[in-house]
Amino acid sequence: MKRTTSSALRFLALLVLCALALQVSFAVRIALMAVVDPQSTSFQRSEVWRLLVERHEVRWSQRWVDGTQISPNLKRAVIASEDAGFAEHSGVEWDALEKAWERNQKAEARVAKINERLEKQAVKSPATAEARKPLREPKVIGGSTITQQLAKNLFLAGERNLPRKAQEFIITFMLEAMLNKQRILEIYLNSVEWGEGVFGAEAAARHYFHTAAAQLSPTSAARLAVMLPAPKRFEKRPDSPYVVSRSATVVARMGAVEVP
Repeated sequence: MKRTTSSALRFLALLVLCALALQVSFAVRIALMAVVDPQSTSFQRSEVWRLLVERHEVRWSQRWVDGTQISPNLKRAVIASEDAGFAEHSGVEWDALEKAWERNQKAEARVAKINERLEKQAVKSPATAEARKPLREPKVIGGSTITQQLAKNLFLAGERNLPRKAQEFIITFMLEAMLNKQRILEIYLNSVEWGEGVFGAEAAARHYFHTAAAQLSPTSAARLAVMLPAPKRFEKRPDSPYVVSRSATVVARMGAVEVP
């Protein structure tokens, strides 16, 4: 009994040490980012691997530029669209997270009712079961700040679970503690996805508008900002009515945005 307990304690201690070592490695890498531009992110590498496996090709368009070479219009547009409180918060908007959680719970309840009805229809009409619509999945609303999105893109995988979310919070607070807001925004804008294999503001500006990131107009910047939540979907129709309408709203908000 004592030997079993001792082994369990040693195993637990080893797990704690491994977890601490992981956090230290994250902290060291983030500290280096104050002076060294990250060459790639975990999300970028996973996307390149996905394209290699699924399509047997490698797509990676990215050109790092200094923050001063990114138009203030794009900075304002992204903050207005993605995280209006970016300059003030400490990395996490707790109110936004709570509202997102509540909306997700309601969405899950609605989808559960729809799926239950579809299942009952399939039982009553087995002959048409194969032709019925597939079960729906609830649309998940994130409520993440720019810093949280950067934390996720830099180091974490895409799955959604509590341990991964907890790690996201830890990395978020590390980013806020070790880097200033200007640097966080600079890294984010240089690494975020703007289409399949298109990463960063410079690559996006040239891909969609054939210009440099420094030359983006308010309207062009707003359209890029609107694409961020679903870049692969909007890439197919960058001039869709939704993108045009939503970008007009973002342009109207840009004047009130505080850029760090």
